[in-house]
Amino acid sequence: GFVISSDGYIVTNDHVIEGTHSIRVTFADGVELEASLIGADPSTDIAVIKVYDGDFKPLQFADSVLLEPGQIAIAIGNPMGLQHTVTTGIVSATGRTLRANNGRLIDDVIQTDAALNPGNSGGPLLNSEGRVIGVNTAVISAAQGLCFAVSSNLTAYIAGQLILNGKVRRAQLNLAAHAVNLTQRMIGANQLKSKTGVYVYEISKAPDINNSELKEGDIIVEFEGSRVATVDNLHKYLNESTIGKKVVLGILRGGR
Repeated sequence: GFVISSDGYIVTNDHVIEGTHSIRVTFADGVELEASLIGADPSTDIAVIKVYDGDFKPLQFADSVLLEPGQIAIAIGNPMGLQHTVTTGIVSATGRTLRANNGRLIDDVIQTDAALNPGNSGGPLLNSEGRVIGVNTAVISAAQGLCFAVSSNLTAYIAGQLILNGKVRRAQLNLAAHAVNLTQRMIGANQLKSKTGVYVYEISKAPDINNSELKEGDIIVEFEGSRVATVDNLHKYLNESTIGKKVVLGILRGGR
């Protein structure tokens, strides 16, 4: 992980601290401090912890929107237990997606060829000015040079939510669903642009969620006029901005 504020807030990966009962942070000068968990978001693999004893020099976030493929990328971590290892490479691509451990897609992921290994997780990916452009998160072990980091802009937003609320707020429909193929008759009769939709096979009731107009067996094909072809599409639209709002869903019921 790495320090993001002078009063001891630290960003790391959710999978690094998942299931732990106690957390200790070791700094570059050898000082070890107990840390407490502030919040974690498995959907983006970001967590925030805090140490309370000391005055810290935080890293600064860069604006990841400005990243271009080919820019220098510097990874810092403890791969295979080798403390404070620095590797370099380039930003290979931006705007990638990555599957989180809970099944959701993480958007706005940076691909880099800076070497990452077990122990790099949660460490910073830096630009040539020493500013954070991402949080090192995953590597495809069967390939070479395919490494991924959650972008700095997404990390900063998630970390802010965790510090303020202890969690990330997202809208919910309280349903279980999966993608299904649509028949040519369904597509033609309803002038749909996608060959798939999201089939609702279970609906749970909750006092603070109004999903009474949905029925089991419905196929969701639109969300506020935007195409819904997969469950990932639906997750993307169910964000903080839609909490408490009445939304218009396009559904097929009985094939119509």
